[in-house]
Parts: sequence; structure tokens; C-alpha cells
Amino acid sequence: METIQMNRMNWPDIKTAIENGYATVVLAIGSTEQHGPHLPTMTDTRIGDELARRVALKLGHTLQANSISIGCSSHHFGFPGTISLRGETLKMVILDYIDSLVRSRFRRIILVPTHGGNFSTVQEALKEARNTHPGTEIIGIADFEKILECLVTTSAEFGVTANESGAHAGENETSIMMALEQALVLKNRFAPGYVGSVGEGELKLVWEQGMASLTEIGVLGDPRKASAEKGEAHLDRLTGFVVQEIKKQLS
Repeated sequence: METIQMNRMNWPDIKTAIENGYATVVLAIGSTEQHGPHLPTMTDTRIGDELARRVALKLGHTLQANSISIGCSSHHFGFPGTISLRGETLKMVILDYIDSLVRSRFRRIILVPTHGGNFSTVQEALKEARNTHPGTEIIGIADFEKILECLVTTSAEFGVTANESGAHAGENETSIMMALEQALVLKNRFAPGYVGSVGEGELKLVWEQGMASLTEIGVLGDPRKASAEKGEAHLDRLTGFVVQEIKKQLS
């Protein structure tokens, strides 16, 4: 096959691929939101596009469906350019998306959220979709803390602290975007954001009062140690982690 990306394929070739054993499909669920003064608003979705592609290739006999590019991002409304869906809206979008893929006769559907605000909604959607489609295997990566731990662990191998690696537009996301979209990363705007610990209190503040209550520039972490080399390492490790988590759930 020349491509596994369904948006680059026509329906006869998708049908043939499914009939030839490509009955698994993976899609990312990203966001359109601020990522500090140095990264584009498509960051989560762009990372999701690449992660889903790599995961599909690693799994084998798997197609990649279009990413969902708008997520639950209301906590970023303090920064222009953020577009958000309500949780119930995103859940319905995911459920309709899954219904469509089931109608195409995919037998396994894998959801990979790449924005922290989407994980709880993805968990709800997974539960409901499984009840609606008992004949289809529907799985997802729904633990944001494990994803963040994977990124922080990789950062540490390069001498980057957990606080610098960050949870939003810090070293890890900036490095990945340098590997994927170098021209869209504005190095002259690199600056540390909030570099303290992010615990329950800080997360509560962000969810209730918005990201701007914790960081004036919309960054959790410090992008100044980011590099394309680190970005490739992050993508490689993250792909391996996601594939491992998926295989744990396979029947």
C-alpha cells in the first residue's frame, strides 16, 4: 500500500484494504488552542497526526483516520485563537465518528488523545461506544499521567528536569514540534512559563480559573532546551509506549 492515511485514499482502496486485513483503524483526538507565544495552535493535533501514523505503522495492518482537531480547551480561553468544544459535544463527535467507522466495517477502533483536556471525555465515550457496538473492539489510551510520565522520562535522559519538560508547551512539546514543523516554532520567543510543581492544587486552579491564572504566557515548563533531536526521541518513545498500552488491551 502506498499510504495508510485514509484522507489520502479513495473509497475503493479503503474497502480493499479492509477486506485484505486492514480492519484496525487509529485516530488521534487533539485540540486547537494556544501553546505559548512560540508554538502554533495546531500543536496537539499535529503531534496526534504523527503519533497516530507511527502507531498504525508499528501495529501493522492498520489504517489511520483523520484526527479530531478540536477538543475541550476552555481553560485556555484567556489566550486568543483557542477554539473549544464542550465535553458533551466532543463526546457526541467521538461517538458519531466511531459509528461511521463501524459502518465502514472496521473491527477494531483505537482512540489516541493528545490533549490533556480530552482524556476524561474519551473515557466516557469509550464506555458508551463499547455498549453500543459490542461486536467491535474499541480501545483507547485514556491515562494522561502515563503519557506525561513517558515524556518526562525521555526529557530526563537529556538532562532536562521534569519542570522544564513541562505539561504544556515546555521542552517536550516544543522539541516534538521542532522535529515536525521547524518553521512554525519561533525560537526567538522561547521563555520559561510556570516551572513549579503541577499537583492537584495547580490543576484545580487551571480547570477552574484557566491557564492564565498560572502562567501569563500560556506555558507550563521551559522550552529553551528543546531540540529536534529530543523531539525525535520523544516521538519514538511515545510511539512505543502507546503501542505497548494498546497491546495490553487487545483481546
